[in-house]
Amino acid sequence: MTAATIFFAMLFYAAAAVLIGGLAYQIYDYARTPAPLRIPTTPAPPHARGVVLRMAREVVLFESLFKSSKWIWGLGWLFHVALALVLLRHLRYVTEPVWAAVALVQPFGLYAGFAMVAALAGLWARRIFVERIRYISTPSDHLMLVLLIAIGATGLAMKYVAHTDIVAAKAFMLGLLYFDWQPVPTDPLLLVHLVLVAALMAIFPASKLLHAPGIFFSPTRNQADDARDKRHVAPWAAQLEKAKP
Repeated sequence: MTAATIFFAMLFYAAAAVLIGGLAYQIYDYARTPAPLRIPTTPAPPHARGVVLRMAREVVLFESLFKSSKWIWGLGWLFHVALALVLLRHLRYVTEPVWAAVALVQPFGLYAGFAMVAALAGLWARRIFVERIRYISTPSDHLMLVLLIAIGATGLAMKYVAHTDIVAAKAFMLGLLYFDWQPVPTDPLLLVHLVLVAALMAIFPASKLLHAPGIFFSPTRNQADDARDKRHVAPWAAQLEKAKP
């Protein structure tokens, strides 16, 4: 077993541990953060069913962003849809036999890679050329966009510039999954791609990308507008009321 195989195997195990552990902690932290007031962004649905529908529209269609800015919505929605297709396409590297749905999405996932990089380039240009966005952008905002673009670009380069051994790459990934390590291909582009993906996994729990799970805990979105019908008492406030003599 080569040193490169050991290094990348340990790298991905460490990155996966940070990703899973970090996400679990952040979700736990979101869940235990008190929401003492009813603060849904109006107009808001008055019942739980409406809240579910509203949240679904927000997650799938980015409803609030669509109302705010059509061109930013277009870039953001294109990126997220393309990313979903790319991730589905990559499931072929960790499934054997490949699921029918994953096989079906392969051509769409391939071209989605171009759409993803193009959308990310547009979002990055927004942070550079739009003055009010540039003013509030931090180095980490640029870093995340550069990292995502680099991951997409190296992935496309392995398909159209310098082909890698995808059979060996799949054997390596399956080996990690089943704790039966297989040699990692030594193609430079693949190794760079793997390092970038591992870096994204490790950074994810401490980055703004946490809006993915965080949106479900946003009180402006997950609360019903029923303040006039039902008194909202936060759990900690209810405990204080019970403790009163």
